[in-house]
Amino acid sequence: MKNSTLKTEIKGLIGIIKGMDRKIVLIFLSVAILQTISFYFTSRRFFRANLFEQFQNYPDPYLLEYFYWFVGDFFTFFIFGILIIKFGFKEKLCDYGLQFGDVKIGLSFSLLFLLVMIILVWFVSATPAFAEKYPHLSSAKSDWNTLFIYEAGMLLYMIAWEFIWRGFMLFGLEKRFGSYAALMQMIPFVILHNGKPFLETFGAIFGGIALGILALRTRSIYYCVLTHIGVMFSIDVISSLRFRANDYGIGFASIINLIKQIF
Repeated sequence: MKNSTLKTEIKGLIGIIKGMDRKIVLIFLSVAILQTISFYFTSRRFFRANLFEQFQNYPDPYLLEYFYWFVGDFFTFFIFGILIIKFGFKEKLCDYGLQFGDVKIGLSFSLLFLLVMIILVWFVSATPAFAEKYPHLSSAKSDWNTLFIYEAGMLLYMIAWEFIWRGFMLFGLEKRFGSYAALMQMIPFVILHNGKPFLETFGAIFGGIALGILALRTRSIYYCVLTHIGVMFSIDVISSLRFRANDYGIGFASIINLIKQIF
């Protein structure tokens, strides 16, 4: 009787597996596998444990550490994601957000969001604690060349980051789950913010949903990349200027003082 029951359960399980949507299964498995590769092999943690000592004589080994992470995740999420779409799903990349889509709506909402965020960043950054946190690479605070090299790497990372969540996962799940896909891609996006300042992690809930809606509305990830890198760039630049000027005010005089640091 027990063997019969076990066989019945196994057959039922096999039937369930066979009845699952192959593409949906591959999307979830791919995201899980790629994120695992990122965590264990293309992270700063891996570089620090296995490669850091070999670059001790480099002028800024910490910049290399960040670049290893940025470029590594670009290949992990973006290049591998493209290969899965092209050879696994045999579908067009434009169907996964790699197109300009609705340019007017995309640029309008991106610029509006950036304007609001820059104003918020100006007020939130008015504390030494915040300015010390950003940019994450300490040497970028006091050297413009290092800052812009760091931001160039960050751009690569953001392209990969937006593609895996707002491109690969969002558009991959949309046909089956509709607009709910915007909520589904938000969950891992928020989880991966854990460990960052509370407000940043909490804000990722609404930011992840907003970026998902923006991608669905414009049929493109490019405006999500523009918005995300714009926010990070403004945080890093404003924090660096405050650090250089040792000015954490919010008035007009502080704006003038920080602008002077650029020149």
